[in-house]
Amino acid sequence: MSVSLFIILLTAIISIKAFNNSTLFDKLKLFPAVMSSQNQRYRLLTYAFVHADWMHLAFNMFVLYNFGSGGTEAIYKATFGTKGILFFILLYVGGIITSVIQSVEKNKNNYSYSAVGASGAVSAVVFAFILFYPLQPFYIMFIPIPIPAYIFGALYLIISFVLSRQNKGNIGHDAHFYGAIFGLLFTILLDKKILTHFIQQLAANWA
Repeated sequence: MSVSLFIILLTAIISIKAFNNSTLFDKLKLFPAVMSSQNQRYRLLTYAFVHADWMHLAFNMFVLYNFGSGGTEAIYKATFGTKGILFFILLYVGGIITSVIQSVEKNKNNYSYSAVGASGAVSAVVFAFILFYPLQPFYIMFIPIPIPAYIFGALYLIISFVLSRQNKGNIGHDAHFYGAIFGLLFTILLDKKILTHFIQQLAANWA
């Protein structure tokens, strides 16, 4: 079983169990206001394994399925050899943690704020994939034609950043943004030639 499929299975089991167990849900969710005072920093990791509802869970796991085993995870294995699996795990776990650091700091005294979901980690996986295949066609809901992955990535970052500044609704746009940035930076730091190859692909496409 691939790492991605294991994560999907584990996340589904925990999320579904938490749907019907409010005590478990409350124990695992990201809750910055109690994390320091009650030494519950474990929430920096566990929040990504619970979801708000079936749609939230299905969407995140569907994206992870599409960009995990046959995507970024496979690319990491092919690029980094035996270390590829470890690097992919670090990518996912790092995405979970770094995507909410800003939110944790901002809401450390806000007892009305909490968050759940693997969106930040999934964003890291997707943007790592974009670095390797920037010209891959992406299909987006309500848009009848595919767009190159790098254009999707740019639009995603801009929209997530703008919406996170507006601070409206219950969607973690800041987690989407920082998770994506982490996915890019982490992958580049593993091998700077990946960035060079990314630029070369774009240059050849624009030539």
